[in-house]
Amino acid sequence: MTGTRPSAALLALVLASSATARAVAAEPSHAAAIDTTSQAEPISPYVYGQFIEHLGRCIYGGLWAEMLEDRKFYYAVDGRSPAWTLFTPGPRSWDGEGHPYELLTRSPWMVLGDPGAVTMETGAPFVGEHTPRIALPGDGERGGLVQGELNLVRDRPYVGRVVLAGDATAGPVEVSLVWGRGAGDRASFVVESVGAEFATSRFELRSGGDTDAGRLEISSRGSGQLLIGTASLMPADNLRGWRADTVAAVRQLRSPVYRWPGGNFVSGYDWRDGIGDPDRRPPRKNPAWTGIESNDVGIHEYMDLMRELDTEPFIAVNTGLGGAEEAAAELEYVNGSADTELGRLRAEHGHPEPFGVRFWAVGNEMYGDWQLGHMPLADYVKKHNDVVDAMRGVDPEFVPIAVGAVGEWSQQMLTTCSDHMGLLSEHLYWQDEEDLVKHVFQIRDGIRGVADAHRGYRKELPSLAGKDIRIALDEWNYWYGANEFGELGVRYFLQDALGIAVGLHEMFRNSDLFYMANYAQTVNVIGAIKTTATEAELETTGLVLALYRERFGEMPLAVSGDLEPLDVAAAWSADRVEVTVAAVNPTPEVRRLDLEWKGARASGKARRWVLAGSDRMSFNSPGRERQVDVVSDNVDLEGGSVSLPPMSVTLLAVPVG
Repeated sequence: MTGTRPSAALLALVLASSATARAVAAEPSHAAAIDTTSQAEPISPYVYGQFIEHLGRCIYGGLWAEMLEDRKFYYAVDGRSPAWTLFTPGPRSWDGEGHPYELLTRSPWMVLGDPGAVTMETGAPFVGEHTPRIALPGDGERGGLVQGELNLVRDRPYVGRVVLAGDATAGPVEVSLVWGRGAGDRASFVVESVGAEFATSRFELRSGGDTDAGRLEISSRGSGQLLIGTASLMPADNLRGWRADTVAAVRQLRSPVYRWPGGNFVSGYDWRDGIGDPDRRPPRKNPAWTGIESNDVGIHEYMDLMRELDTEPFIAVNTGLGGAEEAAAELEYVNGSADTELGRLRAEHGHPEPFGVRFWAVGNEMYGDWQLGHMPLADYVKKHNDVVDAMRGVDPEFVPIAVGAVGEWSQQMLTTCSDHMGLLSEHLYWQDEEDLVKHVFQIRDGIRGVADAHRGYRKELPSLAGKDIRIALDEWNYWYGANEFGELGVRYFLQDALGIAVGLHEMFRNSDLFYMANYAQTVNVIGAIKTTATEAELETTGLVLALYRERFGEMPLAVSGDLEPLDVAAAWSADRVEVTVAAVNPTPEVRRLDLEWKGARASGKARRWVLAGSDRMSFNSPGRERQVDVVSDNVDLEGGSVSLPPMSVTLLAVPVG
């Protein structure tokens, strides 16, 4: 495990808990019998999947490196101060320190000079519906646009571009990065001339100071008309547009698959908006959520991220407002050879080889009346089959993942569409519970309920005879609390990490059913990682996902005993030289776990990892010392027992002979 160094207090907590358990025989104890001969189906690595959606600050303001708001001028520049509206009570998205979270509702661009000198050109805009046109004063005074409230770091280089057109007398144009009030607190790049046609100029500027009130100014002392088509600013260390620090945090999850672009978003999304020249892609109102969709991130950018993470893509198609023709066209664009119509278009956009995406979600939550394009179940099953038939006509090998929801919807989908799916999706979310044990185990019980329902379908439905349609739990998480990190940017606590661990255990126990699970979501939006403008940090839930992905075994073993209120799971390692044992203690007291072995015996010392904190509501914040972390040591299992600190996850790698 990597990341911020755990606090001395946390290390002391774990060590003190272990010492107490060894010294006090009266501590509650539980016996776990691990049968190394009772091996279940291997755990699918895809249960460690993740989900990123065009929502809140998951992509823009989290994963994507763009620093400018409304860089394509969706909002008209009117010379007034930027307008923000309170989204929900709670700490603000960037810092979580008590500021209200606000949503931009008017242009963030301010006018340099006379506000009345700016009008919006609608006759031939560069992108979208309009482009700002500035009537320069021509008297030696500056005219132009500025965007403020930028977080700049001393000595850090920033790269950007600006797209300009105008009268020949409008040049030269100065692009300045400003970090203070002094005359020398700026770095500038000069565009020597502009012409009647829009042209792109690229620049690199270095900040000379630290500030959260930096500015980007685009100005001229010339005369005539100046049009600003769009602008962009990113840290120079971005990875093909993705934030380097956020990507580094995401890599720690080692997720094998990422679902994208939604979620509710996809039911109103036109994938064609996200291809071609990023500066020419139209800005849109987010169809399902608040805010503006710049379309800076589309298929190519998503696939760049998949390559950066060395992981597998999982794309959702629009079966809400979209249909069979649109879905088949998207599949051809992504997977078609360069001699197909849309494969050729993909090649023109810089990627001649097919992307080869296997997993495709056929719609999202179409059972819900909140979903764009929602329709009765009897109609949707026909639409689903039509979409899959059209997509199979393009790529017969793709894996369709159908929309499910335990009950009538899943049952009818499995009855009518079983020949048109590879997996069936289910979604589960949970709220807060006052009782800690209930809070943790509601996830186990919910996942168990889905598994039980699907076992029932397999027994009852003739359409499933001879088929092995497994579950893609492609959204699952806690969802409660204040929006501290933007829209749906709730914070997670130690109590939530315990629940996520228990949820993984239940999927391990039903490894024959759960083929995929996608924690929803990865960054900021109910996310495993939270960011500020300059920092990224793993949440408590992200830590537990990373721990299990890195350390837990692959072949689940039967565990029995009187274990409540503990939850214990075990598995052989891939090479069968050790057994990993994971125990969740959701109580405020130290407990002792006595390990009993069937078919083998433990030998030597075990490696131990403990995720813990001082309080059930302990949490981590970007740029600050962790309150919850994973610490590791070696533990002697000669006596067959191990102590479990209060409110903790303990994972053991036990050599077994």
